[in-house]
Amino acid sequence: MIMKKKMKLNFKQNKKQRNNMNSEEQKEEMKNEVEEAAEKSVEELTPEDEQSAAGESQPEAEEPEKELTPEEKLQAEVEKLQAEQEEMKDKYLRLSAEFDNYRKRTMKEKAELILNGGEKAFKAILPVIDDMERALATMEKATDVDAVKEGVDLIYNKFIQILGQNGVHAIDTKEKELDTDFHDAIAIIDAPSEELKGKILDCVETGYTLNDKVIRHAKVVVGK
Repeated sequence: MIMKKKMKLNFKQNKKQRNNMNSEEQKEEMKNEVEEAAEKSVEELTPEDEQSAAGESQPEAEEPEKELTPEEKLQAEVEKLQAEQEEMKDKYLRLSAEFDNYRKRTMKEKAELILNGGEKAFKAILPVIDDMERALATMEKATDVDAVKEGVDLIYNKFIQILGQNGVHAIDTKEKELDTDFHDAIAIIDAPSEELKGKILDCVETGYTLNDKVIRHAKVVVGK
């Protein structure tokens, strides 16, 4: 019993001594233990482990591009040409469709122009027709011939003015030299004087031009 009590007392004393150890000594001991463990792990490292570690640290080298075979190069060229052909075909179809639409549109506009090209001139003539209708109605009751004649002259001058506004002009023939581009000689008679030889003496039917283009030749009598 006495022996057990002594052993317990010694254990308590040792424990107290350990607790009273300097903190710096404890740190020094922990440092030594860590260094010993590190040296031991380095010594135990095998050459295979070193190579594996070195391989992990180095980046993986890129594989060189595989060179194409002549058949593969030819196939790539064929595919490229086929793509270009499809692109050109698409452009051709688009242009063909656009041209077809343009052709149809111009044909329609041309047909409308042919049908309605004289619309402006006809609308300008309508007032003359109105004047003629009023003149005819007045002639049935009129007793003054001179007044009727004056009214007809006014209508005629108005009509000539409207024609001029639309580009229609009478061809002048009085004592002019015969010009086959404008005149059509239907008769030749003796000239009353030397000055009138080869010149127009009379106009049987007046000729007209439309914007300087002859639409009807003047029929004339020429002196010789």
